[in-house]
Amino acid sequence: MVSLNKTVSGDARPNAQSLLSKEQESRRARLRVYLGAAPGVGKTYQMLEEAHLLKRQGVDVVIGFIEPHGRADTEMLIGDLEHIPLKRTGYRGVTLEEMDVGAVIRRNPAIALVDELAHTNVPGSKNRKRYNDVLEILDAGISVITAFNVQHIESLNDAIARITGVHVRETIPDYFLRRADEVVNVDVSVDTLRTRLRQGKIYTVEKIEQALANFFRKGNLSALRELALRQVAEDQAAKAHDYREREGLEQAAIPEKVMVCIASGRSAKKLLRTGSRIAGRLASDWYAVYVETPQEELGRIKPEDHARLMENIRFAEELGAKVIKLKGRRVADSLIDFARREGITHVVFGQSARSRWDVLLRGSVINRFLAEVRGATVQVVPTGDGNR
Repeated sequence: MVSLNKTVSGDARPNAQSLLSKEQESRRARLRVYLGAAPGVGKTYQMLEEAHLLKRQGVDVVIGFIEPHGRADTEMLIGDLEHIPLKRTGYRGVTLEEMDVGAVIRRNPAIALVDELAHTNVPGSKNRKRYNDVLEILDAGISVITAFNVQHIESLNDAIARITGVHVRETIPDYFLRRADEVVNVDVSVDTLRTRLRQGKIYTVEKIEQALANFFRKGNLSALRELALRQVAEDQAAKAHDYREREGLEQAAIPEKVMVCIASGRSAKKLLRTGSRIAGRLASDWYAVYVETPQEELGRIKPEDHARLMENIRFAEELGAKVIKLKGRRVADSLIDFARREGITHVVFGQSARSRWDVLLRGSVINRFLAEVRGATVQVVPTGDGNR
């Protein structure tokens, strides 16, 4: 006979950590992200519709920033929603309007709507990017509903450039999406989106033909749509895994650790995007590791190389990596020691186009690493410069 007492007091009973996690989650401000494949899919419209529904339900919701882009239906939908006045800032003789983060926090609504998440703020603003503004609002205990397009995800930057021929400059680090409680895909068919463009519902008349021939080509939109759907699916899978692990429904996995090996080369950003993507899929912490050899010590390194290295380090920090600087005469030895010490499970290297003779004379960091660190998955990303 099966004992009911045993069933109740066994694995089904929530443990202390599970109860604590639930309590912390109930207190935390929540973040909902509307993700689209391209401009014009209806992200802002859907945000505003949701805001009106919340208001009718008695929820205190305000607009922190909305960009209607001159679309009459979007402007009409704003209606009687409370809009926190924007902050006006002078820059190079022009007055620009930005979201007033301080005013939003002082108003202290239950929910704030914030559009155009990838936007870069006016130089001199407290936060460099609007996603930083949103994180500050969340830290103040205010929930946020926001939106952006898939081409703004930093780790997809190289893939987007290959697909569309456009190098997107305003991006959002992947860790922001990991902070989101819910990511919702706003999806319309390629033909519907191109029809909206022809009708002037996305861009002004003079930009329509150029957009149809370039970014809004059918092939581009199909690929972007697939990326957006895949991104949301990966996010849902990660959140489902976290829930099962938190509730004790499956055994906690051994933590994965990702290491990206960077230097002063131009390819470092490509490597960091790859590492950020891997870390996002594994829901793990990750490191950007640089080995300073005697030839690259401050005072001996070329000024242009040092400037590029500092830029690469800043970029790694923006993406959420923990930057580690090692000192050593041999790059391979330092990387191998660090990987073993930290239990690294995934490594990203850049592979430049070196001749066989050069590899024979100087050796290969990657070959040494593969020979001596057997427990890590190594991904080699082709690069165009001499990044080790």
